[in-house]
Amino acid sequence: MAQKTATASDGRTADRAGERERTRISVPVLGELTLPPPDLLVFYAALGVLGALEIIEWPVVLVVGIGHLLAEQHHARVLQAIGQAAEAA
Repeated sequence: MAQKTATASDGRTADRAGERERTRISVPVLGELTLPPPDLLVFYAALGVLGALEIIEWPVVLVVGIGHLLAEQHHARVLQAIGQAAEAA
């Protein structure tokens, strides 16, 4: 699988393997919210539909959804640490 690269404003080539586009929306009461990338929105929507149709039990839907969210956050932190180490070298 090919990795996408982009040139930063200072001319360096940046690896974009873990970087994803984020959409921000403004909600009157809550303020500004950052939505996950579209592929994750589809994943969470599919989980919700499976739970609503009772194909999967709600506790399983919650565990899978929360586990996936935590795994994505951990993955992002690991990539950020690798990037910082490579930048320092």
